[in-house]
Amino acid sequence: MKRIRQIFAILTIGTSIISGLAYAEEAIIKTSKEGGYTLYVKNKPFLMKGVIYSPRPIGAGYDEDFFLDEKKPWLVDGKLMKEAGINCVRIYSVDSDLEKVKQFIKEMHDKYGIYTLASDWLGLWSYPGANYADPEFQKQTKERILKIIAALKDEKGLLMWILGNENNYTFSGKIGFWTSPEIENLEEAQRVMAKAEIYYKFINELVKEIKKIDKIHPVVMSNGEENYLNIAAKNCPDIDALGIIAYRGKTFAGLFRKVKSFFDKPLFLSEFGCDSYDAFKNIEDQDTQAKYLLSQWNEIYNSSTFSGQKDGNCLGGTIFEWTDEWWKHNEGYQPDWNIHNKEAGWSNGSYFNDVRAKDNLNMNEEWFGIAALSSEEKEVSWGTFYIDKRLPKTAYYALKDYFAKLPRTPLNKKVVPKPKKETKKK
Repeated sequence: MKRIRQIFAILTIGTSIISGLAYAEEAIIKTSKEGGYTLYVKNKPFLMKGVIYSPRPIGAGYDEDFFLDEKKPWLVDGKLMKEAGINCVRIYSVDSDLEKVKQFIKEMHDKYGIYTLASDWLGLWSYPGANYADPEFQKQTKERILKIIAALKDEKGLLMWILGNENNYTFSGKIGFWTSPEIENLEEAQRVMAKAEIYYKFINELVKEIKKIDKIHPVVMSNGEENYLNIAAKNCPDIDALGIIAYRGKTFAGLFRKVKSFFDKPLFLSEFGCDSYDAFKNIEDQDTQAKYLLSQWNEIYNSSTFSGQKDGNCLGGTIFEWTDEWWKHNEGYQPDWNIHNKEAGWSNGSYFNDVRAKDNLNMNEEWFGIAALSSEEKEVSWGTFYIDKRLPKTAYYALKDYFAKLPRTPLNKKVVPKPKKETKKK
């Protein structure tokens, strides 16, 4: 009898320990017989209604690591996100204090039901810079990434891994120039293609190593537009999905169908959006931002299986971004980080509402948030800590209303929103 009581005690203790552990929730992508893709989390369909999250306070810049912020701004932001129906956040880099990252993922999930998409720049903005043709750089990057994977893979609030962002723009030297003697020996026209092959092969090797460690979270490659994806299709067969960055105005102009025709992988919009400043009229314009985001999101939804599109290949999207960032116009000049600059930094004709601005510069990097930051008011995050007060914009409320009307499971038949009937003037 004494022996039986000992065994029972051991089993009870073991059961208590196991029940207290946090187990990651499986996220898998299922394919329909019609060739459509749907993401499932805990065996339930999951449409990614996300935002990119970089909560830098007024006065902070590119080197701010929000995971280390004892004020925990996400305790305010997570509540607002939940109220709007946002179910996931994309973080550009989790290469920080991994225990702090775990705390963030856990609190966002446990308090607000919000999942985290953990990304990595793959050295794009690091010093002395990325060189994907360098075996030593590849080795060090793999080791660093796999360390992150091992540390975070068991977190319940983790949704997926995202590799890169706009790294394909380095092929032409537009950003982050890299090369090798072998590449330089090629004809100029061949160098770009050679770089693309090197980079995408590296991605695929990294994906295979990740999957040896983590078998329950999708691994995604994020790419600037559809550029070079024809080469990626031949060299990245092991990725689970594509993340595409696209700034095409109100519409994505056939992006989903086109990519499906030559690289049939599920995809989501890993970065898209519209700023809330009219560079032509030189005034804030929250209404236009809201209209653009609703138009973009309507196309995302209609390209997903949730709309009844049986062969839908879109899993959702993460809007750029949650809050405005006041440092981005003059990122190297710290005194300017306390000023909400109105100057545009680049041009995009797809945002035709204000492209008539001087020199056609109409994209205002500091105004992309769907929530503004107050320079005059603070609010409590927790305890005695205060952060810049969040001021949700028109787009926030428009998306909140839109998300509330979306179905929670894929529809059996295609539902196309009906336009409002116009009433004739008497």
